[in-house]
Amino acid sequence: METHLLRFVERVRCLSGDHLITEEFALVRKKTTSIKEDYGLTTAAGGIKENVKKNRYRDILPYDQTRVCLTPTTSEYESDYINASFIKGASGGRKYIATQGPLGSTVVDFWRMIWQHNVKVIIMACREFEMGKKKCEAYWPSTTEMSVFGPFTVSTLEESRSNDEIIVRTLVVQHSDETRKVSHFQYTAWPDHGIPDVPDGILGMMELACQKQGDQTDPVVVHCSAGCGRTGVICAIDYVKDLLISEQIKEHFNILDLVLELRRQRPSAVQTKEQYEFVYHTVAQMFQKFMHKQNKDTKPQKSGSLSVAVSPKPRNPALKPRLSYPPQTSMNNTYAVVNKPKLHPPTVHHYDNANADKSNNNALYSTVKPKNRPVSTLPTALPSTPGYDGATANQRGRAAPNVIDSDGYELLPGELSLKNRDSLPPHHLSRSSSATESHSSIDEDYEYLTANVKETSNVFSPGSLGFNSRVKKPKGPRDPPAEWSRAER
Repeated sequence: METHLLRFVERVRCLSGDHLITEEFALVRKKTTSIKEDYGLTTAAGGIKENVKKNRYRDILPYDQTRVCLTPTTSEYESDYINASFIKGASGGRKYIATQGPLGSTVVDFWRMIWQHNVKVIIMACREFEMGKKKCEAYWPSTTEMSVFGPFTVSTLEESRSNDEIIVRTLVVQHSDETRKVSHFQYTAWPDHGIPDVPDGILGMMELACQKQGDQTDPVVVHCSAGCGRTGVICAIDYVKDLLISEQIKEHFNILDLVLELRRQRPSAVQTKEQYEFVYHTVAQMFQKFMHKQNKDTKPQKSGSLSVAVSPKPRNPALKPRLSYPPQTSMNNTYAVVNKPKLHPPTVHHYDNANADKSNNNALYSTVKPKNRPVSTLPTALPSTPGYDGATANQRGRAAPNVIDSDGYELLPGELSLKNRDSLPPHHLSRSSSATESHSSIDEDYEYLTANVKETSNVFSPGSLGFNSRVKKPKGPRDPPAEWSRAER
């Protein structure tokens, strides 16, 4: 088996070209479509009207052939639907339950599933909030509280951190007169839409979960937010770990077939190209550690009366996946840093539903249409006179009059100050009065900075020389003030 492990590690070393992973993941997506047709996979239960609201994402529905069916607990909770799927392990049987992060309305169903299948270990691969969005409802209380979810009473017996990445909890669940303990492992260092910097934290968490699971044959619940991307990665890595322990790594072992087998049971398992690449590197590191441990445990062999020690094979340098984020640089001895912008192409995530029909009513996001606003009627252009500029056009298609006072300043539409009104000729005053009346319909669109415009001799103060201290209320990018579109000469 060691030969097969070495061959796989060397293959990962050759995957330095990003196009190789891209091509293989594209093949995974292509074959996923044919798998659905070949096995006749359907999602009818998740699309029923009363079950649609129980799905966190409308395009991630469990297959009817592998979904978890709940048994009724009380008359209030008789529905058998939950967005969860059974996944087989390396030794066969229902080793995992891949499910979405519970919603506020499905927490009771989540605990119904835990209780029904006697789950001892829960692995959570996300945080409750990520990038300002809620990814999972907290289905456990703090250590000082107790929560009731339908017929279940849940309390947190203890909570600790094994390191900066993993939170370990012991939950106590009571139903009727029976009490059970559930081990809860939460991995908090998995960035949303990314991958962990190194796989050590994931491998360490899975080792702790394996110790808690022991010889129990009941399924392990694995979930993230949607229950497919990060959940699929953890199931794939744990699947390979069981193959490694039971020495079932054969010559034709490959990640592509493994991911396709997972996707036959849970839609979109290992959802992005970056996650697919992360599985490769994590498995390679797992194989390296296994071979190093085997060589380290090799005992000296005796040849006649002499003891001949078999030297272990040289250890290959550790493989690490591509970092999701650049490492932080220590700046303790740095006084000033100038970062020059570098042009990098944006990271593109390859999702299975990237090419989904946007016209589908079941799409996750809907198109936001701008709200129609009534267009107010502006006054028509006045005849060309020495006091008006007929070249100024309003953005809405009507000419806006511009009044010039006796000092040569242009007045904004609206009310005129007393000083300016008195200084205008009679024919200008009559025209400005009619313009004021015409603008009364849109005068509510302005807010005054001061209650009254006072007369002053200071040329810089508001209200003097025809300045009007009014600010246009914002109406959005579609309706800038008419003054902004004035043509320059």
